[in-house]
Amino acid sequence: MTAQPNAPRPRQNPGDDMLTLQEACRYLRVPEGTLRYWRHLGAGPRSFKVGRHVRYWRADLVLWLTEQTNRPQNRS
Repeated sequence: MTAQPNAPRPRQNPGDDMLTLQEACRYLRVPEGTLRYWRHLGAGPRSFKVGRHVRYWRADLVLWLTEQTNRPQNRS
């Protein structure tokens, strides 16, 4: 199959990347156990399953990090 010259190309945004659990851990710089625990608690970034495999959208990781950055800090 050859590409048609006038056919629109699908947009590729950096946030459209689907990441595995291990890739998300590297991106967030946290151990795999930590991300699994956050997922269990429902406290980490939004995730979903493809079959039996956990996946993350990169945009959701960025959004979650932004929310963590903007969260009020509890100072004692």
